Amino acid sequence: MSTKPKILIQLDPDRQASVFDRVVGVDAGADHVFSCRHVTLDQVQSLVHGAIFTRGPDELHRTAIFIGGEDVELGDQILAQVQSAFLGPLRVSVMVDANGSNTTAAAAVLTARKHVDLMGAVALVLAGTGPVGQRTTLLLAREGARVRLASRSLHRATDKADEVNQNLDNKITPVETSNDETTAAALAGAQVVIAAGAAGVRVLSESARTGNADGDLKVAIDLNAVPPLGIEGVEVTDKAQMRGGAACYGAIGVGGTKMKIHKAAITSMFEANDRVLDAQTIYELGKAL
Repeated sequence: MSTKPKILIQLDPDRQASVFDRVVGVDAGADHVFSCRHVTLDQVQSLVHGAIFTRGPDELHRTAIFIGGEDVELGDQILAQVQSAFLGPLRVSVMVDANGSNTTAAAAVLTARKHVDLMGAVALVLAGTGPVGQRTTLLLAREGARVRLASRSLHRATDKADEVNQNLDNKITPVETSNDETTAAALAGAQVVIAAGAAGVRVLSESARTGNADGDLKVAIDLNAVPPLGIEGVEVTDKAQMRGGAACYGAIGVGGTKMKIHKAAITSMFEANDRVLDAQTIYELGKAL
């Protein structure tokens, strides 16, 4: 059995490599975290080759690659470059979680399904055109939910829904949430609402949320930890706190699940050398926890 140390190679296109991702890597069992910052697409192949040519095939499971950074689309492009640089069995496991979008979306959907059978449920994703919102929408739809993808601009919501719908049989409905009236209309009849907006931006007022007189809403999840919070009236530390008939979660309330998934995903990469952890596989891993 190999005794070589576990090495996590952090590919981060940002000016500074994420300290958060490095700490989680160590806490998840990596003996060393090699942080590469300012990574560009044309550098990826040589970085990957440095990982796969330095150990024998039976030892490559002790090396793994983590793709981070703030730019989610660039993270996905780096993932594609990493995979194209592998040579048959000369490969290592790789995980992409740029801006924490995949682990956060997985945690949000797994939290919602504790309270609601998602098959056939109506779910509203506020700020659905953003990186976390897009992934949350996709995961909910794949669970059979009837998803409403919301944006302040109906045009943006429609464009993003059309893009996501290309990969789905269960089609997503775009909705506008430019004011309290349109937001309340978008929320009507929904059993789940997940707010995935930018830090410090309110996307659902308390009046729009509590004015949902039909009582259908069963769970409200706010992923914003910076005041003003995304869902007014939900506290950042809420964890299944009942408010207005709905189980409410704040960012810290969901954060424990997110961290558990993140650490488990990194740990799993050191069990084999051929795992690719993207939004869907990270979600499936979270289901098994």
